[in-house]
Amino acid sequence: METNCSNDREKFEFQQIFSKKAVKLKSLYVHAFIYAIGLIIYLLKECYGVSLNFFPAQYLNSVVMVIWTSVFLVSVIDLFASYKIFDEEWEEQKMKSLLDKKVKKQKWE
Repeated sequence: METNCSNDREKFEFQQIFSKKAVKLKSLYVHAFIYAIGLIIYLLKECYGVSLNFFPAQYLNSVVMVIWTSVFLVSVIDLFASYKIFDEEWEEQKMKSLLDKKVKKQKWE
C-alpha cells in the first residue's frame, strides 16, 4: 500500500536527481563555451599569427591546449557515458528499491 507521503518523497528525490543532472549538463555547456573561445584564440595565435598579448591568451600554447582538450573530452565522455549506462529506467528502479528498503526498515507503532 502506497501512501501519498511516500509518493511525494519519491517525486522529491527524483527531482533532486534530475536537478543534479541539469547542473552537470549546464556546467558542461559552460565549459564547452569557454573551451571554444580558448580554441579560437589559440588558433588565431598559432595559425594566423595574431598578436594577442592579454593575460589569459598569452599563456595558451600547445601543451595547455592538449591538456585542456583531454580534460574536456574526459568530462564529456564521463557525462554522456553515465547517461547511457545508467539511464532513467535504471535510476527509477534503484530509487524504488532504496525507498522500499527505507519503508521496510521503518517501524510503525
